Amino acid sequence: MSKIHSTAIVHPNAKIDNNVIIGPYCIVGENVSILSGTELVSNVIVDGHTKIGKNNKIFHSAVIGTAPQDLKYNGEPTEVVIGNNNNIREFVTINRSSIIGEPTTIGNNNLLMTYMHVAHNCIIGNNVIIANAVNLAGHIEIADFVTIGGMTAIHQFVKIGKYAFVGGASGVKKDVPPFTRGEGMPYEVVGLNSVGLQRKGFSKESIISIKKIYNWFYKSKMNVTQALNSLEKYGELNEFENAFVDFIKNAERGICKSI
Repeated sequence: MSKIHSTAIVHPNAKIDNNVIIGPYCIVGENVSILSGTELVSNVIVDGHTKIGKNNKIFHSAVIGTAPQDLKYNGEPTEVVIGNNNNIREFVTINRSSIIGEPTTIGNNNLLMTYMHVAHNCIIGNNVIIANAVNLAGHIEIADFVTIGGMTAIHQFVKIGKYAFVGGASGVKKDVPPFTRGEGMPYEVVGLNSVGLQRKGFSKESIISIKKIYNWFYKSKMNVTQALNSLEKYGELNEFENAFVDFIKNAERGICKSI
């Protein structure tokens, strides 16, 4: 049985699963669905065509599923889709997408800290940590196990590869390759996220292989095109090296430079 506070306003057509807690002064719209174990702590607004999975905790004054801040948006029934086991802290805002069929998507096991903003059509993977007051513009893609420091602003359409560590107070305008770390305004790659990889259980041999392919692109004095064209000299790639190369091949905005 769900527990809905007497001051909460929940539309009768909203789909609220068993064992959902909806706290004081929350507002839940007509086209919202929330699965079991999720809690809206207090004063949370969930609007639009929003689907929220299991065992999420959404804190005071978070706003989810409101219209995108996009002048091209004309009121279409676009979506937000949120997975399971997410921790969404105070005053986080998550806008629904501006295009039907491309929902703003949050995966599983993520921590979104206070005052961060997720704009329309963003895709956030799994096990991601995004610190306070980070601003994501539209159409950003953040892969699994990424960490982003506070007060960082990320340009629209940027992609951040898996296991990357983005330092705080940065301005990111180009794609950030997987396994790397960096910081700055403008953002610059400073090396591998070696400590993070160790903490995630990567073997010493795997980290060495990732560093080798990193050096091929960042330390060889070749530009990106030259490095890609010369890969036949590199030898056979393992799964991590392939992930690095594939990301660079698909980096439509180009990749961030190194110091």
